Amino acid sequence: MSFEQIIVERRGAALWITLNRPAALNSLTPTLGRELGRALDLAEADPAIRAVVLTGAGRAFCAGADLIGIGSAADGQAIAARIAALLPVIGRAFDRLEASRLPVIAAVNGLALAGGLELVLCCDLVIAADSAQFGDAHANYGLLPGGGGSIRLPRKIGPTRAKYLMMTGTFASAEEMRAAGLVNTVVPGDGLMEATRDLVAALADKSALGLARMKELVAAATDLPLAEGLAREIEVITAYAGSADMREGLDAFREKRKPRFTGR
Repeated sequence: MSFEQIIVERRGAALWITLNRPAALNSLTPTLGRELGRALDLAEADPAIRAVVLTGAGRAFCAGADLIGIGSAADGQAIAARIAALLPVIGRAFDRLEASRLPVIAAVNGLALAGGLELVLCCDLVIAADSAQFGDAHANYGLLPGGGGSIRLPRKIGPTRAKYLMMTGTFASAEEMRAAGLVNTVVPGDGLMEATRDLVAALADKSALGLARMKELVAAATDLPLAEGLAREIEVITAYAGSADMREGLDAFREKRKPRFTGR
């Protein structure tokens, strides 16, 4: 399967997706959005793939939508048409990443702005280079979030911090975003790929079925009332208790050995 705007590589237990428009700071286009969906199809169809990694080519992770491609102020109708063509495609790709059964890791190598920040928000785990910067940035150009940022960012870092980033358009460091709860780990830039590979290896040791169920439960946590969420947790673990992976985990614990999970 060929791709124009991303690079897709199998590296060990992960499918690595590199946004590959470095001259445009890996800005988002309808083509790139569709290609993200196709890459995710590949990952989810392969039982040997245990995680998806997203990163960017060049000095940016992703600087948001391709504003040059959207057009100029001379033609308001054309701008509206291009926005209407872009946002549903990008939104579907983002939603699929968020809902994937696989853990999705953002390896943030540089700027993650506007739609790039929204892409990070759809990932399960975030490792950032210490030089990475994060920002909403829409307000700097009189724009609004259109990739889920106004919903996901307050849920991730709280409404007060979210409104500050959104309204001021300022950028935050990787360490600031770690303290805010968006980033899991900050590493030196030259150690980003190694740290990401180590995280993939740690995930690959776990039950793929168990991780998928955990992801499902956490996704429901922000939407369900407490009582419903607790009841849902019991339902999921009761169903999971019949799995081969849970039995294997219990056997391994009893036998003091490393479990050998099969994802069933």
